[in-house]
Amino acid sequence: MKTTQIVLSALGMAAMLVAGSSLAQDKKNITLPESNYQAGGSPLANEPMYQATNPKAPPMTQAEFDKARQIYFERCAGCHGVLRKGATGKPLTPDITQTKGTDYLKVFIAYGSPAGMPNWQTSGEMTEEEVDLMARYIQHDPPTPPEFGMADMKATWKVIVPPEQRPKKKMNNYNISNIFSTTLRDTGEVALIDGDTKKIINIVKTGYAVHISRLSASGRYLYVIGRDGKINMIDLWMEKPDNVAEIRIGLEARSVDTSKYKGYEDKFAIAGAYWPPQYVIMKGDTLEPLKIVSTRGNTVDTQEYHPEPRVASIVASHFKPEFVVNVKETGQTLMVDYSNIDALKVTSIGTARFLHDGGWDSTKRYFLVAANQSNKIVAVDAKEGKLVKLIDVGQIPHPGRGANFVHPKYGPVWATGHLGDETIALIGTDPVKHKANAWKMVQSLKGQGGGSLFIKTHPKSHHLYVDTPLNPDPKISQSVAVFDIRNLDKGYTVLPIAEWAGIKDDGAKRVVQPEFNKSGDEVWFSVWSAKNKESAIVVVDDKTLKLKAVIKDPRLITPTGHFNVHNTQHDVY
Repeated sequence: MKTTQIVLSALGMAAMLVAGSSLAQDKKNITLPESNYQAGGSPLANEPMYQATNPKAPPMTQAEFDKARQIYFERCAGCHGVLRKGATGKPLTPDITQTKGTDYLKVFIAYGSPAGMPNWQTSGEMTEEEVDLMARYIQHDPPTPPEFGMADMKATWKVIVPPEQRPKKKMNNYNISNIFSTTLRDTGEVALIDGDTKKIINIVKTGYAVHISRLSASGRYLYVIGRDGKINMIDLWMEKPDNVAEIRIGLEARSVDTSKYKGYEDKFAIAGAYWPPQYVIMKGDTLEPLKIVSTRGNTVDTQEYHPEPRVASIVASHFKPEFVVNVKETGQTLMVDYSNIDALKVTSIGTARFLHDGGWDSTKRYFLVAANQSNKIVAVDAKEGKLVKLIDVGQIPHPGRGANFVHPKYGPVWATGHLGDETIALIGTDPVKHKANAWKMVQSLKGQGGGSLFIKTHPKSHHLYVDTPLNPDPKISQSVAVFDIRNLDKGYTVLPIAEWAGIKDDGAKRVVQPEFNKSGDEVWFSVWSAKNKESAIVVVDDKTLKLKAVIKDPRLITPTGHFNVHNTQHDVY
C-alpha cells in the first residue's frame, strides 16, 4: 500500500471533521452555491510572479510553482485571498500550513471539510498529482502580484474618439433609454440590444467577464468594467454605439460608477480594484486617470492591519458630491468627496466586514449593502454621512442592487436574496412614516432555495423576481420564483425560464439576473450555459407571467448580467 494511501486512510475521517481547526471556516458552514461563487477564476492567474525561496517548505521546481500558482488563482484565491491572508476562507500562510505538513494538507484538499472547503480530488476537480502540488505550494511564501500605478494605467489608456470628434447630437434612431447592455462573460464583450425590437445593435469588445454596466448621469455614456480591471466607455449617441475610450485600472476589479450630483454630471468616473486594493478617479469624458487611493488598512472589528482589502461596490451619492466606496475585507464604507480631488476628503464609516454589493432605497438617501459573510445588511445614510444600522439577515446575502417596493403591511421595504439559504429578507426603509419598521428585517420569505444572485421589481410592477442560478439542483437553477407583492403570504410561482428558451443541448442553462425594460412591463432573463453551448435571453410579460420573446443569436455566448439604460441610469430596482 502506498504511503499516501495509508495517510489518506488514517487521516481521512479526521480531515472531514476539522471544522474547528486553523484551516477551517469558523463561521457558519459555507454552502455549495457560496463555494461555487467564490471559486471563480481570477485574472491574476496569468500574471508573472516571483517565487521566493523558503527553506522550510517542501521543494518545488519553477515549473511546478508556476502551475500551482495558476491553479491557486483559478480555484482558491476567491476564498483565501491573493496573499493567502484569508477572506471567505481561512488564512493559508506558511506559518500555518507548514505546521500541518504535506500529508495532512493533501487530505484536507482532497476531501474538503464540513465547514465549506471543497473536496477538490474526490469531486474530480483536481487529480492526485495536482492535490500534491497544491499541498506543497501553500507551504511556500505566497507570491505577490505586481502593483499597478499611474504609469501602468496610462500605458493602457486609449482615447479612441476624442470628445471634440464625437457627435454633437444623437445620430441614431434607437430608443436609447430602453437599450440593454448584456454581458457576454467568456468572450470579453457586451451585447447592446434594442429593448423595443429585441435586435442586437452591436457587439462591443470589452474586458474579460464584465461585472457591471453603469450609465453617466446624462444617460449618454455607458461604462463597463471587466474582472481584468479594464473599463470601456461606450457612446450611445453614435450611429452605431461603440467604444470611445478605455483603460485598465488594476489587475482584477469589479466596480465602476460616475458622478451624479448636480453640477458634476458626467464630470468624473470612479473604479475600484480587487488587486491592487485601490480606487481610481478619472475624467468622465476620456477616462484619463487623475487620482489613485489605496484601501489598505485596518479591519473594523479587530483593528488588525489587512494588506488586501478589495474594493467591492461603488455608487454615486445623489445628496452630495461623493462616491460611496465599500471595502470588503476591512468593513469600511468610504464617503469620497470629489468636489476637490487635489484635496480629497474621505469619511471612513466602520460598518461590517465582507462588504459586497447593494443598492439605494426608494428615496436614494440610504444605501443598503450586503456584508455577506457577516450575514448582515448595512444601512448607510448618504445625506448625513453615517451608519444607520447593521441588520441581521439570512446566510450570505447577495442582493445585486436589491429591490424596492411598498409592502402592504410594513410600508416601503428593500429586499435581498441569499447565496446560503432559501430566504428573501425584507427590510423596512421608511424612518418617517413607518418608524417602527425602519432598519429591521420585517419579514423573511421562503424562496426556491439558496444560490440566489439577483432580485428585482419595478415601480409599475406588482411582482418580485428571485433567481437561483448557483443552486445545485438544475430544476431550481433553470427557473425563477415570482412573488405577488400584494399577497406575499401565498408563496411564489415558478417560471420555467430555461424550458421556455427552447435550447436543445445539455448546457447548464442557469437563469440569471431579472431586469425590467424601461416601461416596467417586460422582464428579461439570461439563460447562461458554457461557451461551447447554446445560450439565450428570455423575455417575460410582467402582467401575465407568460413568455413574450426569446432572443437567440450565435454571438450571444455566455450571457449573464444585463442592464437597462433607463433603470440603471435612474437607480430603478
